[in-house]
Amino acid sequence: MSDKPVRKVTVPRFLQAAEKGERLSMVTAYDHMWAGIMDEAGVDSILVGDSLSMVVQGHNSTLPVTLDEMIYHGRIVMRAVRRALVVVDMPFMSYQVSTEEAVRNAGRIMKETGADAVKLEGGAIQFDTIQAIMRAEIPVMAHVGMRPQAVRQLGGMGKVQRDEQQLLEDAQAAEAAGAFSIVLELVPADIAGRITKAVSIPTIGIGAGPHCSGQVLVGPDMLGLTPDFKPRFLKHYANLRQDALAAVRQYIGEVQSGEFPADEHCH
Repeated sequence: MSDKPVRKVTVPRFLQAAEKGERLSMVTAYDHMWAGIMDEAGVDSILVGDSLSMVVQGHNSTLPVTLDEMIYHGRIVMRAVRRALVVVDMPFMSYQVSTEEAVRNAGRIMKETGADAVKLEGGAIQFDTIQAIMRAEIPVMAHVGMRPQAVRQLGGMGKVQRDEQQLLEDAQAAEAAGAFSIVLELVPADIAGRITKAVSIPTIGIGAGPHCSGQVLVGPDMLGLTPDFKPRFLKHYANLRQDALAAVRQYIGEVQSGEFPADEHCH
């Protein structure tokens, strides 16, 4: 990594970029190595997503991951990041009980990770919570549309949300409460476009088409590390799982044949 000074993406700079019409890029990362790679590549924002429950921990939903685990991963991501805006997800039941508990837990995330913002799911239903966290001077990114933490209520993961009036009300409520940005997940592209025009804060789409202010993808998904996950919105930019399998198989073969270690690998 270069020692050249970098211009940190702050919340105001994130907003300014969107106002200028610049398309915002966001990816998830959960550890020091991948966060460093994403940051060096120049991504605008890194989300320490509660998707780590599935991607890292092997669960079938985002519900099991804990606040302490989110803080742990947020902390190791922050050690690697020099430029990107880092947002940490508030996990299930860390903000739903009361506004007081939500503020306390958001404060823990900010204090113990050094992140730039938190993200929580909900719009109108979380108006008071978003407002309370914002009053504590903690930037909040909202999340409307398909909400993974509401998987039981919505009837399963991956359900496209088509109630335009409800989606619009959620987005406008999140903005009115003080959120600086909104993730739109699995919203039809035309509806996402109209929502983006209706609010003055940036929208970050995942499965929500090209009309959002920016896009977010799960890092391991876009890099081909999760081959069994093939939603329509996902584009594979690499096939690292196959590369890794080939490399490890080559290593095993060379160990078994005695080809490795060769003379140049010995002291």
